[in-house]
Amino acid sequence: MARIYVASSWRNAYFPEVVKRLQEYGHEVYDFRNPPQGGHGFRWTDVDPDCAEWSFEQYSQGLIHPAAERQFANDVEALEWADTCVLVLPCGRSAHTEAGWCKGRGMKTIVYIPKMEEPELMYKLFDAVTDSIEGVQEAILKTV
Repeated sequence: MARIYVASSWRNAYFPEVVKRLQEYGHEVYDFRNPPQGGHGFRWTDVDPDCAEWSFEQYSQGLIHPAAERQFANDVEALEWADTCVLVLPCGRSAHTEAGWCKGRGMKTIVYIPKMEEPELMYKLFDAVTDSIEGVQEAILKTV
């Protein structure tokens, strides 16, 4: 079975079910909300509750905050461990960066769109685009 990095967003309501279903299929799945190193994952509000009002200078300092450094290291370790990436929409810039990084390293990368959003041409770069968790599983099992 696959070692899967699920790239998504804290605000994504589908994320917990995707992790659960992939685990039920027998895959090992990295859950950034519940990292294996412990804790509750990372939110910018862990650094500063007023992070939405930051200047660029505050943001650049936030990037080197111990909580940000720790979660970045956790996520990079998980990215390097994984052999498959599932990008679950809707999500933001970080998840898209992770999926692009995975594809650039030659990893199988699948886009899962549970609810149709605005079309995106460049998803053609990835190995599969699907609207069902069953489609994700099929794409994971498909050999090139």
